[in-house]
Amino acid sequence: MNIQPYLNDIKEFDAYRRYGKVHRVVGLLLESIGPEVSIGQVCHVHAAKSKKSILAEVVGFNDEKVLLMPYSPLQDIGSGCMVESTRSSLSVKVGRALIGSVIDPLGNPLDGTSKVRGLIDFPTDQMAPNPLSRPRITTPIQSGVKTIDSMLTVGLGQRIGIFAGSGVGKSTLLGMIARNSSADLNVIALIGERGREVKEFIEKELGQEGLRKTIIVVATSDQPALMRIKGAYTATAISEYFRDLGYNVNLMMDSVTRVAMAQREVGLAIGEPPTTKGYTPSVFALLPSLLERTGTNALGTITAFYTVLVDGDDLNEPISDTVRGILDGHFVLDRKLAEKGQFPALNVLKSVSRVMPEITTQEEQQIVQKARAILSTYEENIELIQIGAYKKGTNQLIDEAITMQPRIMEFLRQNVGESISREEAMEQLRQLISRSVR
Repeated sequence: MNIQPYLNDIKEFDAYRRYGKVHRVVGLLLESIGPEVSIGQVCHVHAAKSKKSILAEVVGFNDEKVLLMPYSPLQDIGSGCMVESTRSSLSVKVGRALIGSVIDPLGNPLDGTSKVRGLIDFPTDQMAPNPLSRPRITTPIQSGVKTIDSMLTVGLGQRIGIFAGSGVGKSTLLGMIARNSSADLNVIALIGERGREVKEFIEKELGQEGLRKTIIVVATSDQPALMRIKGAYTATAISEYFRDLGYNVNLMMDSVTRVAMAQREVGLAIGEPPTTKGYTPSVFALLPSLLERTGTNALGTITAFYTVLVDGDDLNEPISDTVRGILDGHFVLDRKLAEKGQFPALNVLKSVSRVMPEITTQEEQQIVQKARAILSTYEENIELIQIGAYKKGTNQLIDEAITMQPRIMEFLRQNVGESISREEAMEQLRQLISRSVR
C-alpha cells in the first residue's frame, strides 16, 4: 500500500487554530484585530457572556484590521470577543435527500426537523463554466404557461429575467412554472421576501405536487444583508451540484434586485463609494459573476428565471438594465394588463427570448411573427380605434387586428391551475392564426 499521499497530507496539515479579537462594532460591520485570514473565509465570533458563537465572513481589511460581516444578529457581541478562523469559505450540505426541503442559506432546515443525512459539503462560491465547454441551447423546455411556450419559447439552459413591479403576479407565474415545467428539479430562492409570504408561496403557489421536486432556499427581509446574498449563492450552488449529476434544473430566484440591494448594504458598510442610484461598484461585479454560473455545461443544464423588481415600472433603472444585458431574454409583466384581469400579464411585444430562433421550427416562427404583427398593429392604432376615429375598411391590416386582437389575448389568458403542453399551445395558436389568414 502506498502511504506517501497520506504522509504528504499529514505534513501539510495545519493543526494551529488562529484567533483574533473584536476591536469595535460599527453598524453592520465587525472590526477585529486578527486572525490571519483572507477575503471570503468564514470565522466564528464567540460571545463572552452567553458562550454562544455566530458566523461571520471576511469582507475586507482596513490597515491591519479585519472587516467581518455577520450571518446573524450581533447579540452579546462586543469589544474583546474572540474571533476564530475556520480557514475555509462557506459550504452547504447537498444531495438527493435534500429534494422537498425548505432550508436557510446555511443549509439548515426551516421546518424544525434535524438535518438530512447522507449529504456532502459543497462550496457556495463557484466559478462559471468555461465558455467553450458550454453546449449550445438547441432544445425547448416546456414551462406549462401558454404565452411562454408558444410566443416566447425558452430553451434548456437559457437564462431569463422576469421584469415586474410589485403585485403584478410574478410569484404566481413562478409557481406555475415550478408545477408544470418539464425540468427534472426546481431550486427556488426566495430572497428578501416578507416572512408571511414564504408559507403562502409554498402552500398556495407551489403546492405539494410542486414541492415534491423542489428545493427552496429562504432568506427573509429581516435577515442580515450577507444572509440574503448567500441565499442566492447557496441556491445557485445547489443547482450546479445537480447539473453536474446530469439533471435538467430550473433555478428560480425571487428576486435578484434584493440580492443587489443587500450587496449595496455590504458595500456601503465597508466604505465603497456609491455610484448610480446609490449602488456600489461591487454590485455590478456581483451580478455577472452570479448570473453567468447558470446555463449549460457538458453534463446538464440550469434553466434560470430571475425576477427583477422594476422601480416605478421603469425598465431602464440600473439593476434592470444591467441584468437585461447579461441574460438570454426578458419577460415583462405589464401592470396595465394585470389591471384588466389578464393573467399571466406578460406583455409579448416588450418581451423577447433570444434563443427562440434556434429552438423552434420555421413554421412556428412564422406563426408567432404573424401573431406579434397583429398585436403590434392594434397597439399602434389603439387610440384611433378607441375614440372611433378609424373607419372600418380603410386599412385591411387594421381591420384584421381589430378582429384578431381579442381572440389572441383570450388565447394568452390562462387560469393558475390550468396546465397545457407546449405542443397543445402551439396547435391552438396555429389554428387561431390560420383563421385570420383565411
